[in-house]
Amino acid sequence: MTLTIKPQLLENRTFEEITVGESAAITRVLNKDDIDLFAILSGDVNPAHLDEAYAAQTPFHKVIAHGMWGGTLISTVLGTKLPGPGTIYLSQQLKFQRPVCLGDVITVTVTVAAKNADKNLVTLDCVCTNQAGKTVIVGTAEVMAPTVKVRRESAPLPDLQLRRHPHFSQLLAHCQPLDAIPAAVAYPCDINSLTTVLQAAQAGVIKPILVGPSELIKRVATDHDLDLSACQWVEAITPSASIEAAIQLARSGDAQVLYQGAMPLDETLQAVLNRTTGLRTDRRMSHVYLIDSPDYTQPLMITDGALIIQPTLEDKRHIVQNAIDLVKTLGMKPKVAILSAADSISSALPSSTEATALCKMAERGQIHGGDIDGPLSFDSAISPAAAQAKGLKSPVAGQANVLVVPNIEVGDMLAKQLTFMAGAVAAEIVLGGQVPIILNNAAASEQTRVASAAVALVLANAKATATKS
Repeated sequence: MTLTIKPQLLENRTFEEITVGESAAITRVLNKDDIDLFAILSGDVNPAHLDEAYAAQTPFHKVIAHGMWGGTLISTVLGTKLPGPGTIYLSQQLKFQRPVCLGDVITVTVTVAAKNADKNLVTLDCVCTNQAGKTVIVGTAEVMAPTVKVRRESAPLPDLQLRRHPHFSQLLAHCQPLDAIPAAVAYPCDINSLTTVLQAAQAGVIKPILVGPSELIKRVATDHDLDLSACQWVEAITPSASIEAAIQLARSGDAQVLYQGAMPLDETLQAVLNRTTGLRTDRRMSHVYLIDSPDYTQPLMITDGALIIQPTLEDKRHIVQNAIDLVKTLGMKPKVAILSAADSISSALPSSTEATALCKMAERGQIHGGDIDGPLSFDSAISPAAAQAKGLKSPVAGQANVLVVPNIEVGDMLAKQLTFMAGAVAAEIVLGGQVPIILNNAAASEQTRVASAAVALVLANAKATATKS
């Protein structure tokens, strides 16, 4: 959400102009943005203000505003209305009589109680009332009033954008009742790979099994003050020995997710994709970015942006099926958009003809479990307004939750544009193997590292449940 604060005309009341008994007031409605902004600025993250589940157990049974949110409104009246610009705030006494809840309409009134010409001092009574006329805050302020008349527009302020990522929060909430899964980490000999798994372990999502040279791993941990006490160990001297041992843990069921550590991606994939000793199944392996964008109403999958460089039509069939299965496992209905540069089919645009073929495969049951449409341009896939303007009518157009890109370059650039320029965050997972695989991403935030592990946990739990049934 973007907040725009418009300039306003400010005019003060000098000490000479002020009369005892005069007053000024403002009215504000408390909304969630106010509470979140105050928490960000003040650092006060008391769950009584931010956590609905916790707040329901308090005496007020709901989220309430920070007490000093009302105090800042008093400051607003003093600084912009009475006395206004040039005022020097000296002291403030407050008494909080009632909580302020979401949706409350708060009127803040300051009234001049006394003047002292010695230092241009003004004492004001301060009262905040709610929409029912009940007092929520009372107090007294002392200020030094201005002596020079000011009449001018307020300085322009920048727009303020609040970025929320509710989809990842919901994913982690879904994982809370699930037991952490063992994760084999191949050659975690750098700070990034160690931090990645430790953050997921601290979130209660995985139980790390560190596969590699223990002395080197411990040295990295010591140098960066990392606690490895919760980790299991499997000794392996070289990177190749580490990935082979980690794969064996996954093949045997002793690990339910595989992490790439501090070893090149091509070496990791070569071992994982080995037909005899790797983690292949009858599916092609494919990579999915799970995007949580503050401007999109649902999680968004982008595939494949990291694994299959130039996918064939048969590769794309597997890419689509892998994504559909993931979306269903996460509890959503798959709506798959096959992206191209246009919404029409053209022999000059191979991605459009492949999109058509994939849709026909879905009609004939070669791809199953979700709605598929294509070719669709990016805007047609994710914007209801764009889809409507173009006359596109399908269960997917304007509301896709899976974007299948033409090739790896498009997927990589699209995901990184969303994360680095549009405020989105992106978890990552490799699908289609015997276990989910998480690649080493040095640029990943703690939030995305934990979310990637959470996806693996949900997949592993669904697989275990299916096996039992």
